[in-house]
Amino acid sequence: MGRDETPFGMRSISTQVVRNRMKSAKNIQKITKAMKMVAASKLRSIQVRTENSRCLWEPFTALLGDTPSVDIKKNVIVMISSDNGLCGGINSTSVKISKAIYKLNSGPDKQNKYVFLGEKANAQLIRDSKDIEVSITELQKHPLKYTQVSVIADDILNNVEFDALTIVFNKFQLWSHFFPQWLPYYLLRESEFGGKLGDLDSYEIEGGDTKGEILQNLTEFQFSCVSPVQCNILENACSEQGARMSAMDSSSRNAGEMLDHLTFTYNRTRQASITTELIEIISGASALEG
Repeated sequence: MGRDETPFGMRSISTQVVRNRMKSAKNIQKITKAMKMVAASKLRSIQVRTENSRCLWEPFTALLGDTPSVDIKKNVIVMISSDNGLCGGINSTSVKISKAIYKLNSGPDKQNKYVFLGEKANAQLIRDSKDIEVSITELQKHPLKYTQVSVIADDILNNVEFDALTIVFNKFQLWSHFFPQWLPYYLLRESEFGGKLGDLDSYEIEGGDTKGEILQNLTEFQFSCVSPVQCNILENACSEQGARMSAMDSSSRNAGEMLDHLTFTYNRTRQASITTELIEIISGASALEG
């Protein structure tokens, strides 16, 4: 395209496009910084509750002993995920682990089922698997309480048949560090252990309840409150907020780098335009003098 064919205002249009992109980058940076601050405030409140809930796990482990070596024919994979996105690859990692456990426990005489606690797990696995027993979402819409966890645990215990549960979640360490973990849970029965389990034999049982009934109640309470449901949901919620903080921090830094690049491009384009106009003015003045 020759000089005479160049549309009027071409230079101003190019700088206007750059200015619009700079404005968009600034707005994105403001949003990501605000989301990081919101995630940090949520993380602090959930982290305190998570650390307080961890102290219940060790006494129950000492009381009930280690997990038994029973024949598992019906395995249920409980995957805990987030309801919202923008938190990095925290949910994708849990999905990959759940699929691997499903393939590992597959067999001619074995049955695998899924239980989803979170919207993202359901969205990613509903297309690949039809073995979905229960799907519960919006767990973190309100602060998690024991009554809410009891309803979830009761729904799983009463409506899902299993020999063992494998709970997949993300264990929280720091706001920028978490790692995926899976824990087996067995619905313990006294007949499977010959009446001996952990430190329970060292306690004297009072009342009309037998040891088997107390064992059943303790394992159900352990499932609902102590570790597999409540603690792991809190651990995953902490990991979610930490991952969101990390993702938003990276997004803010990327937006800042993009803004710096656009600012440099805008200044260079504007300087080139000014230089070109000055050259044209000087050339015109020289032609008139000549």
